[in-house]
Amino acid sequence: MAEITATLVKELRIATNVSMMECKKALVEADGDMDKAIILLRERGMAVAAKKAARTANQGIIASATTEDDKITSLVEINCETDFVTRNQIFQAFVRELAARACATDGNLADEVQDELTRKIAEIGENIVARRNVRFVLKDVGKVASYIHMGGKVGVLVELGCEKPETTKTEQFKELLKDLTLHVAAANPGYLTSTDVPETKITAERDIYAKQVDGNKPPQIVQKIVDGKIKKFFAEVCLVDQGFVKEPKQSIAALLSEKSKQLGDTLSIRRFVRYQLGV
Repeated sequence: MAEITATLVKELRIATNVSMMECKKALVEADGDMDKAIILLRERGMAVAAKKAARTANQGIIASATTEDDKITSLVEINCETDFVTRNQIFQAFVRELAARACATDGNLADEVQDELTRKIAEIGENIVARRNVRFVLKDVGKVASYIHMGGKVGVLVELGCEKPETTKTEQFKELLKDLTLHVAAANPGYLTSTDVPETKITAERDIYAKQVDGNKPPQIVQKIVDGKIKKFFAEVCLVDQGFVKEPKQSIAALLSEKSKQLGDTLSIRRFVRYQLGV
């Protein structure tokens, strides 16, 4: 029997884009014959799937899943080629399955479900890509919530923290968390607070604003104008500084302060993430 070396398996992998495990199986069955192994993979639909994997996948679904203990919530973006397939129940069920799998990993989901992707490509007949994934494991007292908008075009995770476990059971806390996920979906903040904005980004914005000011103005006036523009910039890109979508005159920071007083607790947004299909 021919020796199936790692190099040989890698060559077949490159030639077919099929998983290392399936390539090794095919080579063993083909007694090391590369051409026969390729034929075996084609017969199983895997090499056909590999060809389809070269096609562009820019449609798809963003989905979320939560573990039974409510402590881990995932967000995934799974792409396909056409909007027609996004409405396919088999594809939708597969996306839900991958979202559940994403609750168990911080790694690259695509690497962990490569074999499943290959089989599903062959079954559905389109390229399918697990583009990205993230999971929030509840850090302390609080709750993580997800929101999927526009049938899977936008997805959001938000972790809202507090100090008292009983607070998380109140309707006010639950409603606030839901409102925050809706806000993030609509307002698309880039950062949580101004301290999260890279200094290089702030410097670049300052330079732009300074050039927009009349050069004849005194330096201290220019500085004041630039500071004001930076404050407006933070109000646009930082979640806690943004105006609440349901009450634009009230910032998210002010909303958190108000709800903290009402609930007799200290509420804070620990983190958030927002996925938009293809972006």
